[in-house]
Amino acid sequence: MVLGVAVALLTPKEYTATTTMVPQVSKGSTKMGGLSSLAAMAGFNLNDMTGNSGELSPMVYPQIVKSVPFQLELMNTTFHFPGQNEPLTFYTYFNGVKKPGALELVRKYTIGLPGVIIKAIKGDENPVTSDQSTNDYIALTKDQDEIRKILNETVNLEVNDKDGYLTLSATTIDPKLAAQLTTKAQALLQNTITEFKIEKAKVQLEFIQERYNEKKNEFENAQTTLAEFRDRNKNVTSALARTTEEKLQNEYQLAFEVYSQLAQQLEQARIQVKEDTPVFSVLKPVTVPLEDNTSGATTLIIFTFLGGVVAVGWIFLKEFLRTVKDRWGQERENKQKTV
Repeated sequence: MVLGVAVALLTPKEYTATTTMVPQVSKGSTKMGGLSSLAAMAGFNLNDMTGNSGELSPMVYPQIVKSVPFQLELMNTTFHFPGQNEPLTFYTYFNGVKKPGALELVRKYTIGLPGVIIKAIKGDENPVTSDQSTNDYIALTKDQDEIRKILNETVNLEVNDKDGYLTLSATTIDPKLAAQLTTKAQALLQNTITEFKIEKAKVQLEFIQERYNEKKNEFENAQTTLAEFRDRNKNVTSALARTTEEKLQNEYQLAFEVYSQLAQQLEQARIQVKEDTPVFSVLKPVTVPLEDNTSGATTLIIFTFLGGVVAVGWIFLKEFLRTVKDRWGQERENKQKTV
């Protein structure tokens, strides 16, 4: 009971904010009905297997949330922390502002005391600096890696494959901070998935847009050249003039046809980008949690129950050991009498 009271008093309160979303289902994906359910029982997901090659499965979304680029983006986002007058990033708060709590100090100088001593003897090692000059890899500093581990435990995404919805949550020591972090993680997740899904369509759109601009200039130049020639040769009836006009007319017509086709393709590409942009239906928006995750009364009840179990077990163990000792002593006396 005493240990339960200590844990209840030293453990900081934690609040969890959640949001529930339904991701967009691709038109090309098929539902397999009862066969899909039977396959799911065997550990296979036929819906994912029959999806489009460019489709990002919702089963991959938790890996996005746990990825280093995603966590770095959250790390460098400003939030309103409790007790701070100005917004701070996660990196700034946990690296220089946040002070360790009582329970953290107890852990540090009890269980973590050997590590503290070893670190003091070895001293601080040279930090690894992040190289921003290349996109081939990501190098984190030790401080960034420590904060990334904190975010890895703070933000979680669960996928309900059976019912087809996502639950994004964030757990922090402040309810408003938990709501802010969940909202930012939700927006960042949607942007990341959107960029992935429309990447191919955007590349196609940019290519067609460039060709469209080129052909538009060629069409306008051909139109201007033809108009200027007609103005200069209004009353001319020579065969050379008619031949030149026909040539300019053909160039104008060809440029117009190419320009018109590219205009149609450009509009189709814009529509394709809109169609590929995923839509997330929010079933449960982010709300500020009112109750913390841990209850002091519950903690005290659990420790009291464990204390009772240990006490009863110790009583029975003492009785068992005393019985064994008495029996062993009696057998020893019998052997001595026999001798």
